[in-house]
Amino acid sequence: MRHIETHRTHRIGWLRAAVLGANDGIVSTASLVLGVVAAGANAEGIWIAGVAGLVAGAMSMAAGEYVSVSSQADTERADLAREGRELAASPEHEHAELTAIYVSRGLDPALASRVATQLMQHDALGAHARDELGISETSAARPVQAALASAGTFAAGAALPLLIVVLFPASALMWAVPASSLIFLALLGSLAAAAGGAPVMAAATRVTFWGALAMALTAGVGSLFGVPA
Repeated sequence: MRHIETHRTHRIGWLRAAVLGANDGIVSTASLVLGVVAAGANAEGIWIAGVAGLVAGAMSMAAGEYVSVSSQADTERADLAREGRELAASPEHEHAELTAIYVSRGLDPALASRVATQLMQHDALGAHARDELGISETSAARPVQAALASAGTFAAGAALPLLIVVLFPASALMWAVPASSLIFLALLGSLAAAAGGAPVMAAATRVTFWGALAMALTAGVGSLFGVPA
């Protein structure tokens, strides 16, 4: 009988980057807009600041994700290269390591040894990468994918507060931007939770709380240091 299960761990890499990018796009751009509104900027200044924040933020997210995930990928490659050398130099020791891992997971020593033998005959480096180093196809670092997902979703998230800037007069932005942004954040948290199979309410509450705090602090700074337009 066929047994088909649907799991979500294959989404971890791009989902993390996408949620981070969209959340940061909404929060940072909305906060920036509120800051310059509170400082007394005119409509043109508000728009310029928002667009500049979108472009700078998207590029920063792409560069940051690429650099950080590339560092992870470099570490993974170095560990795999070292493991390959150890397998070539001392296969018996590596077999014993793998056997011990399977024993610690509940297999009896004889069965653990047979499992280690068969897996190493099939793909020794793959077995050690997965069970000793914790590196698998699902969790492997993908710098380009992370950079594109983060930059694209940041731009999409940042576009939402800018849409409010276009639709509402400057005098209404102090309430229109935070209200709409909190709705956007709640929707983002809900969608991300649904995609990852996590509790929706907890995710929505988490992102709206921190978004509201960021916007309130930035608006306070703008009001404190701003000058009349």
